Amino acid sequence: MQIHDAAAVARALPAGALVEALERMFREGCTAPVRHRHGIPVPGAPEASLLLMPAWQAGRYVGTKLVTVFPGNRARGLAAVGATYVLMDGATGAVLALIDGEELTARRTAATSALAARFLARDNADTLLVVGTGRIAAALARTHAAVHPGFRQIEVWGRNPAHAARLASSLRAEGLPADAATDLESAVRRADLITAATLSETPLIRGDWVRTGTHVDLVGGFTPRMREADDDLIARARVCADTREGALAEAGDLVGPIAAGRLDASSVDDLAALCRGTAHGRRAGEDITVFKSVGAALEDLAAAILVHEASTAARAPMVP
Repeated sequence: MQIHDAAAVARALPAGALVEALERMFREGCTAPVRHRHGIPVPGAPEASLLLMPAWQAGRYVGTKLVTVFPGNRARGLAAVGATYVLMDGATGAVLALIDGEELTARRTAATSALAARFLARDNADTLLVVGTGRIAAALARTHAAVHPGFRQIEVWGRNPAHAARLASSLRAEGLPADAATDLESAVRRADLITAATLSETPLIRGDWVRTGTHVDLVGGFTPRMREADDDLIARARVCADTREGALAEAGDLVGPIAAGRLDASSVDDLAALCRGTAHGRRAGEDITVFKSVGAALEDLAAAILVHEASTAARAPMVP
């Protein structure tokens, strides 16, 4: 059994290779039941979540991710999300690898959004707005920039201005044209691509702020109570999800507008359809597009296989 820490996962999952692996997995498919979520009371803090995310390819691989989400950890100076991935042999059930799930999650989440942006963002998009300052937000900034290297400006907004300034400074140190944004409305109005990764339960991005031609990537919300965009934005946009079944069951950014009669559930495409060519991406330059990511076990399995097979190849003896 292999054990892959965060550094090993980072080495095994460069953005370009991971985007390609995800596209193959979305195109080919696997069995991935809707994840199990259990609410966990935390005295004196917001409710926590335990998520179980299984997926398998018959005869090849079986995997599951164990995730904890403790929003109250922010007040303790701790990460809100923790995760471990277990990859097993699809023929025998033997455990092949234990993989750092936090690094895997950050990278596969960002790469999935970058894959969706290939189909939904304008080719000439040159201003990126990152809403959020945590680990996923940082990964989104780096991955969007790696896959779409034409950004001339990257802005970072967060509820805590110091955190936004810190992330922008870190991105600048890596050679990216990043600055902190102090006013969210103004930053939204300037952006060609907006990526949001927060735990907000009230909408942050308003439809009347978003200009035509913008692509909006909503990543943070994963329960029906969570919202990053208002109904007006969803009503104006062409909407795609990583998986329709998961998003229509779990994503407040879609569940709310559907209940309010502002979104027709049948109009929501998914990323598999885009990758297979059975649905079209952006149709016109002036379209507003929205990608709603709730996270799918398919994505974790694709990333875990890439980690395992890269490590196996590196350990294979040289044949003279």
